[in-house]
Amino acid sequence: MSQPPNPVRRVLDTSALMSGRPFEGELFTTEDVLRELRKQEAMTPQLEAFLAVKVRVVSASRGALAAIRKRAEVTGDAHRLSPTDEGLLAVASDLHATLVTDDYSIQNLAAVIGLAYESVLEPGIREVVRWRYRCTGCGRRFEDWAEPCPVCGAELRTTRSTGRLPRQADRSGSPK
Repeated sequence: MSQPPNPVRRVLDTSALMSGRPFEGELFTTEDVLRELRKQEAMTPQLEAFLAVKVRVVSASRGALAAIRKRAEVTGDAHRLSPTDEGLLAVASDLHATLVTDDYSIQNLAAVIGLAYESVLEPGIREVVRWRYRCTGCGRRFEDWAEPCPVCGAELRTTRSTGRLPRQADRSGSPK
């Protein structure tokens, strides 16, 4: 007798849960996502029931979090990702799961490290980007984050680099 195929594992971010879309497979999220839902007053009775019955709340391993933070520094996404975003990426890595998100910075890093992801409502990223930093005061460009600008003391902003990073996976996580 053959065994049934393993269901797809999905890690849902805040936008996925707020979308009302049905998701199949084993579903996961983090406590940080639940906090965001409560803060945005998006916790409806229907969503609470869905979370109670269909979604497991899990935490990322310290090792996965450290690896995500290290890779985010390389892509320049580190200052674009929230701790919630980092946790979602780390959980998806721990579980070898598909990350469901409309967040382009999460998708960018997921593509670089080979994590499968799928969009919720938005089309998703078209290319993988390496972020750099530009001073809002003097206009100088920097490879690494500094706060404030080491030259004039103004705030830095992220900008796209002219060089693109190689993409390890397509949107479904399949190698190219």
